[in-house]
Amino acid sequence: MTTDDSLERLKAHLRAIPLVRAMQVELAGAADGRLRLRAPLAPNVNDKGSAFGGSLVSLMTLAGWGLATRQLARAGMRADVYVADSTVRYLAPLHAGLEAEAWLEEGGWDAFVATFGARGRARCRIAARVLLPDGGDATVFSGRFVALAREAQAPC
Repeated sequence: MTTDDSLERLKAHLRAIPLVRAMQVELAGAADGRLRLRAPLAPNVNDKGSAFGGSLVSLMTLAGWGLATRQLARAGMRADVYVADSTVRYLAPLHAGLEAEAWLEEGGWDAFVATFGARGRARCRIAARVLLPDGGDATVFSGRFVALAREAQAPC
């Protein structure tokens, strides 16, 4: 599978999630072991005119899930990835479009993929953030994601 194939599969997988469609989430980019997702403010606004906290954490969780899912797909492995636990800090209100960036917080992708290949399950810790227009952090996230082997009939 080429890198472009893994991104196209991830885009299709994201489009199948009703919340992603409602939030109008788009894949903004993937490079250097990071994944970026974006969503407009309008469908994700709260009663104060800023980004809804649930949308912020959802976008960061989706970015982390997408990053782990893509790493396994690039290795040709089929997996179901779940968020096991997470912490989030809301640092400042965001009055603009949402853009989340996720990256591996600890360990390495090679170890994650090797563990999954050997055991059919693996875990990783992923960090994410949503930036303010001035470059500061609006929200930060740390989550533990778990990958479990899936049946052969579902595409990765």
